[in-house]
Amino acid sequence: MAAEASSIPELIRKKRDGERLRDEEIERFVQGVADGSVQQGQIGAMLMAIRLRGMAAEETLALTRAMAASGRALAWPAGWRGRLVDKHSTGGVGDKVSLALAPALAACGCKVPMISGRGLGHTGGTLDKLESIPGFCAAQSPEQMRRILEQVGCCIVGQSEELAPADRVLYGLRDVTATVDSLPLITASILSKKAAEQVSALVLDVKFGSAALCPTLESARQLAHSLVSVGGRLGMRTAAVLSRMDGPLGRCVGNSLEVLEALQCLEGRGPADLRELVTTLGGLLLWQCGAAASAEQGTGRLARALDDGSALRTFEAMLGAQGVPPATARLLCAGSAPQRCRVLGQAATREELLAPRAGTVRRVEGLPLARVLHELGAGRARAGDAIKPRVGAELLVTAGQRLEAGQPWLRVHHEAAGLRGAQRRALQGALALCDAEPFRPAPRVAQLVLPP
Repeated sequence: MAAEASSIPELIRKKRDGERLRDEEIERFVQGVADGSVQQGQIGAMLMAIRLRGMAAEETLALTRAMAASGRALAWPAGWRGRLVDKHSTGGVGDKVSLALAPALAACGCKVPMISGRGLGHTGGTLDKLESIPGFCAAQSPEQMRRILEQVGCCIVGQSEELAPADRVLYGLRDVTATVDSLPLITASILSKKAAEQVSALVLDVKFGSAALCPTLESARQLAHSLVSVGGRLGMRTAAVLSRMDGPLGRCVGNSLEVLEALQCLEGRGPADLRELVTTLGGLLLWQCGAAASAEQGTGRLARALDDGSALRTFEAMLGAQGVPPATARLLCAGSAPQRCRVLGQAATREELLAPRAGTVRRVEGLPLARVLHELGAGRARAGDAIKPRVGAELLVTAGQRLEAGQPWLRVHHEAAGLRGAQRRALQGALALCDAEPFRPAPRVAQLVLPP
């Protein structure tokens, strides 16, 4: 009877019928996922059962622990305890926060082993952006990561195959089984990798809006509470920021262009919404790891690292430690705008779109913009697809700004002979105009979710 009760089909039936799974049953399922003994059809059935029936908080915690334990846990020097921090974003259009945040935190004394992915979808992930820099090498062993952290204080690397291997299997099947939006599965996927990373403090950027995983503030709040609760019970000091994601973050979308905009942020310049998000997330982490007496003081300290050049110098050192030739890193970080463009290269074609009528910009929708850029080569549909790093777009307007008919509002960088009619129409449809007076846009950060 005990063997029957623990069989995989029986576990699927229990979850399908809304019953609660015991910790050891969840551990058995996850181990079978990691070692390949559970069939893909069974995994898909369990994912759907979890999506439809949900999981109690204890089940989600057990699932996260089991996924973290399915592979290797990273080990760090004892002297780093309390200073190891990381950040995770649920993804959005133009999200280049990690490029500025990791070196700024390192400049404030933190150790930041930021493990990021290559994006699947409309635009590239953090590693895709960095790999648009000549010479950057993302393939780092844990030993290499430790050496870079000792030298520089931060590194941005890809997920090791040894880190939470069960998550890679489950993550790969969630999209094809229509279970991407399952709260327990999202929570376990994000936190299992961070638990295996052995960080002391974690901040989560949970985005909501038309271009985000969570469509509404309430759905983002539910996910944030789940992440903060489970993260805390795993021993990580965890907090979350709820940030708006209807339009792109900053003014640039596309890998090379986003690197240029992140460099502006690292110089204390750049778009206000990008700086707001970087300093808010960093301030929370500095407070959580004890480097600041409050989140507000942490925000101020992180802002100073951007303004005094220490964050930019750390970014340059990180590039050098991860394979970028010193002369290239120096030119990129200290050069003029034309010199930076020469390092990264420029797309063959740049087209400007004009405002169809006069009005005030209500917003620029991020999702249509990202979809067109994906068609032009800025993103990938499947792992292994090539990305064109110079493809992207620059917003020439901000929400609340007055536009005149015929005024340029978007500059598209691409490698094609020209935009197709359907692409041009989709982009023009992303520009939402109204007849209101010019206004100040809402802050990017809507709410904080803090641990009890």
